[in-house]
Amino acid sequence: MSKYRKIFQLIFVFAALSGTNQVNAEKKIVVDKNGNGNFTSLQEAINSVRAFDPAEPTTIFVKNGTYYEKIVISEHTCNVKIEGEDKDKTIISYNDHAKINNMGTFRTYTIQVRGNDITLENLTIENNAERLGQAVALHSEGDRITVKNCKLLGNQDTFYAAGENRRIYLENTYIEGTTDFIFGGATVWFENCEIFCKTNSYITAASTAQQVKYGFVFNNCKIALADSVDAMYLGRPWRAYAMTVFMNCYLPKGIRPEGWHNWDNKENEKTARFAEYNNRGEGSSTTQRVKWVKMLTKKENRKITRENVLLDFAP
Repeated sequence: MSKYRKIFQLIFVFAALSGTNQVNAEKKIVVDKNGNGNFTSLQEAINSVRAFDPAEPTTIFVKNGTYYEKIVISEHTCNVKIEGEDKDKTIISYNDHAKINNMGTFRTYTIQVRGNDITLENLTIENNAERLGQAVALHSEGDRITVKNCKLLGNQDTFYAAGENRRIYLENTYIEGTTDFIFGGATVWFENCEIFCKTNSYITAASTAQQVKYGFVFNNCKIALADSVDAMYLGRPWRAYAMTVFMNCYLPKGIRPEGWHNWDNKENEKTARFAEYNNRGEGSSTTQRVKWVKMLTKKENRKITRENVLLDFAP
């Protein structure tokens, strides 16, 4: 009897493992515009994901190609990774801008992320609208969003990081733009990112809420400027308590000596939380910085860690 029981148990375990593998296999969805996948459209693939799926994460693998789509990842789509085959060749593109039918800034996105626990990896996300107004490439409203090894391309308002207490982590990502092209109220950690400025203007426009401790934190990032750029601000406060820190970053010649702007409102100087620490490059000199920017001490800087900023979110 014991012998048969052991055989039965082995059969049961094998069947269970086979079933698990089958379920996990179904969690990978392939998008190929040429028809050699599960879907030819990224939005169709996203729409196929089970709402609030409690099981293993779903990976949507996107093969090389340009996908001309306006993408929405809804609130009920969570725990999903969208991975491109090659960040330079897997391109999600659209061209809405604020002056089309008076749509305003917040409907111009190429990709809008509203769900939680979303990862974007090895993708180019671009808004290739003409320079006629605000034009968002990536618009994020979800919590625990990860962007790795991506390119965010646009002009004004390229990356909108929205949402009070929303946490976003970017790593090895290239972001380009003209004016306020990294903006919003979310808490965002930028690690080893390249920020490319295309015209003289402002890199950041944080709108951090007063009760939120951290806004935009740039660590080990590189700021690069187009040849014509020679007067770039690090940021200005979109809302009064904007919080932005550049630390351990490369700041080239062409960053304005004063560094920061008050958005033509002296009152913002009393509340904006702008800071710098241990930056390098010709644009990192702090001798002529505005008096209301904080130069962090080593002790103060030690508190600004990825763990403290993003709390229990550790991508």
